[in-house]
Amino acid sequence: MSTHENYIQRCLEIAKNGLGTTRPNPMVGSIIVHNNKIIGEGYTSKYGGNHAEVNAINSVKNKTLLKDATIYVTLEPCSHYGKTPPCSDLIIKHEIPNVVIGCIDDNKKVAGKGIEKLTNSGINVTVGTLQTECKTHHKRFFTFHNKKRPFIILKWAETSNGFIAPKTKNEQKPVWITNSYSRQLVHKWRTEEHAILVGTNTVFEDNPTLTARDWTGENPIRVVIDKNNKLSKAYNIFNNQAKTIVINKNNVDFSKNIEHQICNLLFENNITSVIIEGGARTLQTFIDRDLWDEARVFTGKNSFKQGVKAPNFSGKLISEEQIDSDILKTYKND
Repeated sequence: MSTHENYIQRCLEIAKNGLGTTRPNPMVGSIIVHNNKIIGEGYTSKYGGNHAEVNAINSVKNKTLLKDATIYVTLEPCSHYGKTPPCSDLIIKHEIPNVVIGCIDDNKKVAGKGIEKLTNSGINVTVGTLQTECKTHHKRFFTFHNKKRPFIILKWAETSNGFIAPKTKNEQKPVWITNSYSRQLVHKWRTEEHAILVGTNTVFEDNPTLTARDWTGENPIRVVIDKNNKLSKAYNIFNNQAKTIVINKNNVDFSKNIEHQICNLLFENNITSVIIEGGARTLQTFIDRDLWDEARVFTGKNSFKQGVKAPNFSGKLISEEQIDSDILKTYKND
């Protein structure tokens, strides 16, 4: 790796500290280097707080060094007023002479305007360092702004012989296929994503809470498809532990493309990412509409004699790991 790449890699590492708290803002990482030494670091604060560049600049004890430093950032500094002032203005104010950027911000409010403002002020700007890695890191943000929908993650667990649920069961609760470590990981994921979606049958069958009980962090917004308002408020999904959005015939037209309508509704609610944790039918409808970005599939060691078959899909395998007795495979939609 080059020197620039090493420093942008460090930006990516610290940026992950903002996962699950910055939405709908991107989780940006930034460092400041003077004479080959990191003198400041920062990542995006919880939504409404400082951006990464502000936190990095604020962390520098001797501000006089900034006039001979380089600031590295995973995403183009903003040039507009939102919850906070433009980061590009702050860089100009402190007369930082060099800026190295991982990737351009596609958000039409920025889209090169931050870079233009910096270069017009005589700052040396380098763009595209570890660009692919930075775009992957900001996948939720880019999907939301470019595709006008949330970043969609499909998640399910299947038995060793390919079932996601038994054909019949005696109690209104989940039948666990995975081990406790995998289940805790799922709760961690819930703190990282903006929303979680299930269908009516999943609520009827399992009465899930859909919160992050086994991990510290914010609960996702719960989204349930309940076409004819069959679900009573007695179900766990309607408790006061998290916000719940109900999708029914009052807010979508079920005779038309419901999956796209759901995506539009979530986009209008400023939801940047969603985990689809519904049953086989809900998962398959999103797959068939090609409305998914990532699939996380657990395979447990147990089996059912008969049951509900796992969804049928194809994607590029990007990782595989063993979690005690379970196997977790992650796929990307190509």
